[in-house]
Amino acid sequence: MNTTLWHILGAGSLGSLWATRLVRAGLPVRLILRDATRLGAYASKGGLTLSEHGQRLTLDIAAQTVDDDEPIQRLLVACKAYDAERAVASIAPRLRPGAELLLLQNGLGSQDAVAALVPQTRCLFVSSTEGAFRDEDFSVVFAGNGFNWLGDAQNGAAPVWLNELSLAGIPHQWSSNILDRLWRKLALNCAINPLTVLHDCRNGDLLLHREEVDALCDELVEVLQTCGQPEAAVGLHAEVTRVIQATAANYSSMYQDVAQGRRTEISYLLGHVCTSARQHGCHAPYLNRIREQLIAHLQARGLPSN
Repeated sequence: MNTTLWHILGAGSLGSLWATRLVRAGLPVRLILRDATRLGAYASKGGLTLSEHGQRLTLDIAAQTVDDDEPIQRLLVACKAYDAERAVASIAPRLRPGAELLLLQNGLGSQDAVAALVPQTRCLFVSSTEGAFRDEDFSVVFAGNGFNWLGDAQNGAAPVWLNELSLAGIPHQWSSNILDRLWRKLALNCAINPLTVLHDCRNGDLLLHREEVDALCDELVEVLQTCGQPEAAVGLHAEVTRVIQATAANYSSMYQDVAQGRRTEISYLLGHVCTSARQHGCHAPYLNRIREQLIAHLQARGLPSN
C-alpha cells in the first residue's frame, strides 16, 4: 500500500489503540519508544496487544527508539500533556520539512508549546472521547466507543489521508472549530475529574454532590464566555450530567493517575482554566479553591502538583 508511514510517539493507552487499529487495517506503523530498555521490553512481549469485545489480538508492530535516524513525515504524539514538549524535542531533528504532527493530549497548553517548538511542521489538534486503558505493559483494552475530532488551529484544509482513519475504523471528523472542541472537553474534565479525586469516588457518585458540580459548571461557563469560547459553554451543565451518568461506573483518568501514584495533568486542566480566567479578568473563586484543594491533596500523597 502506497501510504505515508505512521510514526507513533507514546505507547500508552490511546497511542496503542491507534497503532493497533492502523496496523490491523494494513497501514504502515512505527512505534517510537523512549530508549533501548523499553525497546527490549517491547520485543520480549512480542508486540502490542489489543483487547476488544472480549478478543485479544497481538500485533508485531515495528518499533524503534527516539535515537533512530529514520525521517518522520507523519507523527502521532500520544504521550501525556506534561511530556509532550520534551518528547517532541527529542525527535525534532528527524522531522521532515512540512511534517504533520497529530497532538493527542488532554487539556490545553501543551499543544501551543509543541507548535512553537517545531514551527516548520503542521500541528493538528485532536480531541478524543474514546476510552482505553492498559491492563499490562504493551497491552490495551478498548473500553468505550467514542469519537475523535481533528482540526488545524490555523484553519487549514482537511488532509487527504483522513480516509486512512476510516479504513482503520477510527471514528473521526474534521473540525473547523477544533479549539471549541478542546475547550469543551477541558471544561468537562474540570467539572468531573477533580471532584472524583477529592471525594474518592466513581464518576456516578458525583450525582450525590450536585451543588459542587453545578457551582463548577457555573464558573466554567463564565470563563469560557470571557475567554472567547461561547460555543463551548452552550449546554455545559446538561452535558456534564450526561457524561456523569453515561460513565457512572468508571473512575476518571485523574482518579486513576492518583490511585496509581502517577503525575496528573492538573496544570493543563484546572491550571489552564484558572490561568486563562485570571488573564481575562474573570473572577473564578470556586475553580481556584478546588485547584488549591487538589494541589494539597496531591502534595499530601507525595505526588507532583504541577
